Amino acid sequence: MAGSPTISAVFAPRIVVGVAELAVTNQTAAILSTYALGSCIGLVAYDPQARAAGLLHLMLPDSTISPDKAARQPAMFADTGVPALFNAMAGVRAQRGRINLYIAGGASVLSGPDSFQIGERNAVAVRRTLAVYGCRVAGVEVGGVVNRTLHLNVGTGELTVKMPDRTFSVALA
Repeated sequence: MAGSPTISAVFAPRIVVGVAELAVTNQTAAILSTYALGSCIGLVAYDPQARAAGLLHLMLPDSTISPDKAARQPAMFADTGVPALFNAMAGVRAQRGRINLYIAGGASVLSGPDSFQIGERNAVAVRRTLAVYGCRVAGVEVGGVVNRTLHLNVGTGELTVKMPDRTFSVALA
C-alpha cells in the first residue's frame, strides 16, 4: 500500500534525546528524535560518508551562569553542548569537515512578551559556537512562536521537521 511504512521503519530503534541531552550513533537502522523544541535548540549533525549522526537538545546559551551544572551536564548549554556533540561524533568516526548541520527551535513560546528572549539567545549562541568549527549548516528553522519535533533517519540522512502547521523533510546526506 502506497504511503505505508516499511517493516524496517516500524521496528527501527528510536533514540529519544531529552532536554539537555545529546546522543550519537552510527547504527544505520536507528532514528534520532527529540520532541517539542520550544525555546530550546535542536542541533542535528550528520556525516554522510560515515553515516554517523548526532542530536543535541540544549536549553540555555551560556554555561557561565552555572559552571558546576555545565560540568555535570554539558548538553544543557550551547557553549559546552556543541563541543560535546563534536567530541561524541568523533567517537562514531564522523569527521568534522564532512558533517552537515541543521539548527531548529529557538522559538518564543511564552504567552506575552518574552523579556529574556531565551530562544533568540540560544540560536545566536549556537551559531557563534559553530563558527569556530567551520562546519556546513545545511538548514535552519528557528524563531517564531511554535514548537518543533525532529526525527533523523541515520541510514538515509533524512531529517523530518514537524511543526503544528506543517511537516517537511531535509536531506542531510
